[in-house]
Amino acid sequence: MENYFQPEFETMPLEKIKELQNEKFMKQMQHVWNDCPDYRRKMEQSGVSIDDIKSIDDISKLPFLSKDDLREGYPYAMLAKPLSECVRIQSTSGTTGKRVIAYYTMHDIDLWEECCARALAAAGATNEDVVHVSYGYGLFTGGPGLNGGSHKLGSLTLPMSSGNTDRQLQFMTDLGSTVLCCTPSYAAYLGETIAEKGIKDQIKLKAGLFGAEAWSEEMRRDIEKALGIKAYDIYGLTEISGPGVSFECSEQTGMHINEDHFYAEIIDPDTGEVLPEGEQGELVFTCLDKEAFPVIRYRTKDICVLTRKQCSCGRTFIKMVKPRGRSDDMLIIKGVNVFPSQIEAVLLEQGYQANYQIIVDRVNNSDTLEVQVEMTNENFSDDLGKVNEMEKELVAALKSMLGIYAKVRLVAPKSITRSEGKAVRVIDNRKI
Repeated sequence: MENYFQPEFETMPLEKIKELQNEKFMKQMQHVWNDCPDYRRKMEQSGVSIDDIKSIDDISKLPFLSKDDLREGYPYAMLAKPLSECVRIQSTSGTTGKRVIAYYTMHDIDLWEECCARALAAAGATNEDVVHVSYGYGLFTGGPGLNGGSHKLGSLTLPMSSGNTDRQLQFMTDLGSTVLCCTPSYAAYLGETIAEKGIKDQIKLKAGLFGAEAWSEEMRRDIEKALGIKAYDIYGLTEISGPGVSFECSEQTGMHINEDHFYAEIIDPDTGEVLPEGEQGELVFTCLDKEAFPVIRYRTKDICVLTRKQCSCGRTFIKMVKPRGRSDDMLIIKGVNVFPSQIEAVLLEQGYQANYQIIVDRVNNSDTLEVQVEMTNENFSDDLGKVNEMEKELVAALKSMLGIYAKVRLVAPKSITRSEGKAVRVIDNRKI
């Protein structure tokens, strides 16, 4: 039997969903027009007034928001409530020092945690379960989101955060964790470590919610076999709230979008034209009832398809297929958003030229990142000790910018292949 957290919304008839979306959208647009100068300015620049918006059917008249818009307005872009009413921030990784900061009122956190509770319930979790949260905490949304969702569900919550695998396994066995929440690559690593230690018979896991990085169906099967669980996908992004924007049910043919809180569109990434259901394009989200950070028509850069095909789980929310790529150059490595421009900024700051190549791979189910950098004629050296020191300095600078480790290999000037067209900066060898 399918498990729901809020069946009155999750199984709502389509006409009721549309009515609710329209009602919330009109209220949200009035809020944004009155209280969010950033977006009101964008509307005015686009020649759109609040009087032009009569229903949600007019949403295509509104301008898009991009990550660049949010960065340019750092740190208060799209803030629509006084700071005195905001109780938390979360943040993305920064590009050239400019992060996107998302603000939350208590109301916003409640809604976000309810969305995560729905995802946990869809994976079979109840208040009888022990939910083991191994996503990162702090500014990253993974840990706080699933932590709050588990609380809403009434489950015993283990706020483990990432890393320290021996401690993870000790708590997992001693406290009988039944639902695991982490990145798929870390789930695979836990599976390998459990096998090496010969403790699979002590593991009580039954399900896992894995997101924040791309993973294949083959990887899903490997994780399920290694951990003896059913593995579910979960999707979200800081700009919209965090994990729980959409989630898989028992059917596992796509992720249900929480349509009572988020309105989804698919657009042609080149023209911005709204595409009909079933066509592939860029996913765009509008927050229908967020108070502090109500982004409207936000371009996610994720390429996917929406479908309303009836689902065997009984949920009526529209589904998004697993994203099939991106319309920009962002990489997701170990759950962290990495842009080549971030790496380029570090190299230039450290006195190198922008001649580099990024090599991403997946070794033993874990993402690896290597940056090959050309030395300049001025700093070129064949002294191995000196080169090692230079590499260490770059490793530290990149870790500070990206938040994750990147191996650095310094190479001789002009040794990276030049292209007459667009430079091939990224080689992604992951099979995803």
